[in-house]
Amino acid sequence: MKLPPFKLERYFAKYEFNTEYLLCSSDCEAMSIAELLALEPGADERFQHTWLGYTESQGSPSLRQAICGLYETIQPKQVLVHAGAEEAIFLFMHAMLEQGDHIIVHAPGYQALSEIARSIGCDVSPWMAREEDGWTLDLDELRHLMRTNTKAIVVNTPHNPTGYLMPRADFESLNRFAQEHNLLLFSDEVYRESEYDSALRLSAACDLGPHAVSLGVTSKTYGLAGLRIGWIATQNADVYARMAALKDYTTICNSAPSEFLAELALRQRGKLVERNLRIIRHNLTVIDDLFARHAERFRWVRPQAGSMGFPRLVKGDVEDFCDALVRQAGVLLLPGSVYDDRHNHFRLGLGRRNLPEAVERLEEFLRK
Repeated sequence: MKLPPFKLERYFAKYEFNTEYLLCSSDCEAMSIAELLALEPGADERFQHTWLGYTESQGSPSLRQAICGLYETIQPKQVLVHAGAEEAIFLFMHAMLEQGDHIIVHAPGYQALSEIARSIGCDVSPWMAREEDGWTLDLDELRHLMRTNTKAIVVNTPHNPTGYLMPRADFESLNRFAQEHNLLLFSDEVYRESEYDSALRLSAACDLGPHAVSLGVTSKTYGLAGLRIGWIATQNADVYARMAALKDYTTICNSAPSEFLAELALRQRGKLVERNLRIIRHNLTVIDDLFARHAERFRWVRPQAGSMGFPRLVKGDVEDFCDALVRQAGVLLLPGSVYDDRHNHFRLGLGRRNLPEAVERLEEFLRK
């Protein structure tokens, strides 16, 4: 297995911890352990008594029970906890794909969702979302991408980096398509519960049948990236067993303190969601005003969910723009080239409290 450099992570490695304003973060505002513990009476004392031995490989029973609260049909035995979402992606691909398989992957998207499969020797067809179509995925195009050796479809909704939320009818059609063609559907749902209109929230794919695997994490909607807790939920016993067996070769089990805190967070997730959506909604008004003032410079399809959008720089080269902005103004944006986008887009983060200050710094840079 040979993996190319992870473009997004290598870009962040240069700037993330030495730049004043991260205006491209994909996660929501984090909080301290003390703030999280304060959400539930008695949690502080219980945390102090957390046992620091090995944990259960599949995740603690109480954590898996808390995760089940996100779903309609899933039982704790159908939840497998991982060290973040990345491990879950890696193990799914290695458990279920073989050299010569073909998969169809929502694009542009998170590099791991396609690159791990390529490293195994799979053929990967991008299922392209295009700005001119409002980042919509074309179901007719999906049908044309099908091959006799297609094994899986990989989709991400709400979407990183565009903030696109698939319409319910399209999502249901996608699931029927996967079932009718005996395909696995790997559904990256790490931004679920961050919809700006909760009435538009989709069902979790794992609730729609054993063809599907849903991916979740504490990092994005809940703003708790430092816990490094992710999971998959699936009714497919074969997928579950294969992934669980491979986990013995990666992390084996998860951090006991992280599992305690993740369980607490999921019990109190309504408070976390409300807090972070309040930040995002305020930041959206700031960005709307910015783009109205600089309509000659920026265009975007306004996101429907999640903590990011994917605007386009109208004039100039986006890589040069991002490089000059971070060096001269201390504001980091993420050029779309890390997603293999060639249309001058950049990722804009919406989930951090200091966005208004970062926008002020960005406007100073634009005036100069």
